[in-house]
Amino acid sequence: MTWYELRELVSEGESSTLEFKRKFTSYEKIAKEIIAFANTKGGTLLIGVDDNGKIKGIESEKSVEGEIIHTCGFYCEPPISVDVEIVSHKKKDVFIVYVEESNLKPHYAVNPDNPSEASVAYIRVQAASVQAGKSMERFMRMNRPDSEPLTLSVGKHERRVLEYLEQNERVTVPEFADMSNISLRRASRLLVRLARAGIVAIHADQSHEYFTLY
Repeated sequence: MTWYELRELVSEGESSTLEFKRKFTSYEKIAKEIIAFANTKGGTLLIGVDDNGKIKGIESEKSVEGEIIHTCGFYCEPPISVDVEIVSHKKKDVFIVYVEESNLKPHYAVNPDNPSEASVAYIRVQAASVQAGKSMERFMRMNRPDSEPLTLSVGKHERRVLEYLEQNERVTVPEFADMSNISLRRASRLLVRLARAGIVAIHADQSHEYFTLY
C-alpha cells in the first residue's frame, strides 16, 4: 500500500471493516479487534492512526510486529493468521494488519495468564467490535467446514416463526420462545438452523440479536 492509498483509506473513517488504533494498547484490546474481523467479514486494523483519522505513526515497528504475533497466537482461540505491512512517510510508520474472514470461527478472546477467565467471541457491528450472542456463536459454529451436514424439517414451531415474520419485520429468540412456549435454548437452535438453511437471516446490533426473513 502506498502512502497516498493509506491516506485515502483513512479518509473513509472507521467502519465494519476498518479500525484505527493510536498505538498497540494491550494484547486483550487488540485481540478483540482481530477476532471481531475474523468472526465477521474480515477487515483492516491500522496502528498509528488516531480515532479522528490523524496519522501519528508508531514508535517501533519491530515491537508492534512481535506484539501482533503474540496476540494472534496466544490471545485468540483458535489462533488467527494475519498479514502485516508497514507504510512509511516522513519518519511516520503505520502498521497495517490485514485480517481475513475465518473458516474456523467462532474465535474467542482468551487470557493465557488466567485460563479460568471466561473466553469471549466478538463480531463487528458497524464501526464497533461487540460481544457475539449465543445464537450468533451457534450460527458461526454450525457453518464451519467441519460441522455436521444440515438436516431440516419444518414443523409447527418453524411454521409459526415463518408466519410471524411474514407479518413482522423481525423476531428475537425470547419472542420466538414465548410465542412457541419452548426454552430459549431450543428457540435459538431452531432459528439458527433456519438461518443456516438460508430461510432466515441472523443480525446483531449493539445490544441484541434478531432474525428476519432472508
